[in-house]
Amino acid sequence: MSAQENPFGQVLVAMVTPFTADGEVDWPGVERLTDDLISNGADGIVVSGTTGETSTLTDPEKLKLVEVTKSVSSGRAKIITGGGSNETAHAMQLAQQSEKAGADGNLVVTPYYNKPTQAGILTHFRMIADATDLPVILYDIPGRTGVPIRYETLLRLAKHPNILAVKDAKGDFSEVSRVMNQTDLMYFSGDDANVLPHLSIGAAGLIGVTANIVPGAYRTIIDAVNRGDLPAATAMHQALEPLVRAVMTHVPGTVAAKYVLHGLGRIASPRVRLPLVGPEEWEAADIENEIDLVRSIPGLDLSRFRPDRNAAAGGALPKVAGTTR
Repeated sequence: MSAQENPFGQVLVAMVTPFTADGEVDWPGVERLTDDLISNGADGIVVSGTTGETSTLTDPEKLKLVEVTKSVSSGRAKIITGGGSNETAHAMQLAQQSEKAGADGNLVVTPYYNKPTQAGILTHFRMIADATDLPVILYDIPGRTGVPIRYETLLRLAKHPNILAVKDAKGDFSEVSRVMNQTDLMYFSGDDANVLPHLSIGAAGLIGVTANIVPGAYRTIIDAVNRGDLPAATAMHQALEPLVRAVMTHVPGTVAAKYVLHGLGRIASPRVRLPLVGPEEWEAADIENEIDLVRSIPGLDLSRFRPDRNAAAGGALPKVAGTTR
């Protein structure tokens, strides 16, 4: 972990956005899930990120998510706005509005689809970081964006006073070590299967999807690593492996997380917004088969798991489409 103070916390949940069956945001459900996650070990909540279906949320919904989760948190956890935009001006505007809404940090993804050069990526991140006083986490996920944040660019971005961390979903551990050795950037694991490997080389924490279901299990791993108890951390990592596989390998993580959360009775509907759709029959069966392999994880009572394939089927068209402004 970096020598500098971590302003974000260590167990950050990339929270799903609960929807009603017709695809509108379930605001009471947002409140319940936020309180549940914080009460069970989350240090921070990332709203309107990839897992929160940022691409199909409107700007007013994104800002209300900050406001609602901030109110529920009441200082118990940090609230980080996620998503960003592939339009720099829009990302700057969202950052400023999110700061006013009460966000404690800003998770900013590499511009997607445009495929900018490294000079464009550098300028994009710098301008967003300049737009507010919020601490910034860079989100490096070339599998979704089409372009990585290269090592040399990370070194240059590390010099910005508001850019403090990286969410790494690139999985290049040698580069992670190299950047941490040469900068004060903190790293957060952005790949649920690689949380313990990231932590073992000095990562500051995680921003996880499966943590929607078991934030306390990741709290156990973090605490074990912090006290130097690798066997305890490894045991929990191994216990989580089939659950991580259930959530992260058969359908998009958002879809599977909602399917499992609904099956556990923790959200009222597993609905996602198009173009995402709920799992098809064979995908649901694969998820359920993985769940059957999960053994003892504190805080997870699978005897109450009642998956509903019919409720999860298809995807919703909300009343108001997400817009660039």
